[in-house]
Amino acid sequence: MRDTRESRLLLVLLISIAFALITVDLRGGEQSPLDSARQGAASVIGPVQEGVAGAVDPVGEAVAAVRDSDERHSRIKELEQEIIELKRQAGSTDRNRARATELDKLLKTAGAGGYGVKPAEVIAIGATQGFSWTVTIDAGTEDGLKRDMTVLNGEGLVGRITTAGPSTSTVLLANDPDFTVGTRMEGSRELGFATGRGGNSMNVQLLNSKAKISEGDRLVTFGSHEEKPFVPGVPVGEVTEVKRKGGDLTKTLKVRPFVGFTQLDVVGVVVEPPREDPRDKVLKPDPKKPEPTPTVTVTKTPGAEEAGAEQPGAEAPEAEADQPGGAQ
Repeated sequence: MRDTRESRLLLVLLISIAFALITVDLRGGEQSPLDSARQGAASVIGPVQEGVAGAVDPVGEAVAAVRDSDERHSRIKELEQEIIELKRQAGSTDRNRARATELDKLLKTAGAGGYGVKPAEVIAIGATQGFSWTVTIDAGTEDGLKRDMTVLNGEGLVGRITTAGPSTSTVLLANDPDFTVGTRMEGSRELGFATGRGGNSMNVQLLNSKAKISEGDRLVTFGSHEEKPFVPGVPVGEVTEVKRKGGDLTKTLKVRPFVGFTQLDVVGVVVEPPREDPRDKVLKPDPKKPEPTPTVTVTKTPGAEEAGAEQPGAEAPEAEADQPGGAQ
């Protein structure tokens, strides 16, 4: 429509009519003459509004679903974190239980030998190929540790301290090729020197080439002067092979250590040696050797035998008294 004088007059007229209708409708209230017209318009526009609403609702539901999906995803992440934490706690509980068991075994071994020990935990392991077999423990000079102290666990000899720092120490393991310790065989007291061979094996050179040694025989540390670096009586291992070579001045034994060097956790450093050599007391009872059965011997004295021989004669008069002739 062009902006002319006639169009402006028409617009003013339409506005005036609209205001007049609004005034009549407001004054009439429920009895307004426009109520029927309004209801008719509602009946026409209502279905259109419902259709529009029906078309818009899926979009709203999709937006709500996306929002709920984000919330569920966040909750899933929270649950996953809770599961990880629970697994960590369970693993920590199992680890603490295992450490408690190791500590209990260590204290029993120390008590059997009369050793004063400082418990420590293995926190690092050294190179095992081309270098020395070593571990690092979380105790040092601040805990009273020094170089050349014996290290053991609940099974037996672990090694000796080579370097002691303020809070950590380095331990040379007994299976290291540069490790040597004096040994004594259980029972026979035969002396020798054990050296590491890496892995889980040691060699022992016995001083007596004619000593009678069998597979399964066990040995302990002989001890050093002033108990440094080794205290006596610490279990070392058991013989797995006897190498027999005629003419040798010594006898070579292959020994399996009691300690698993790849599974070290809790160890103890001997800070106080025993008052006396425990000999074989620290060794656990050998299941391969049954305990001897006690025997009881019964002896009879000559007097008792004669008294027993007279018993039949003493019963004879009673037998005669029972005879009819004896009653007469």
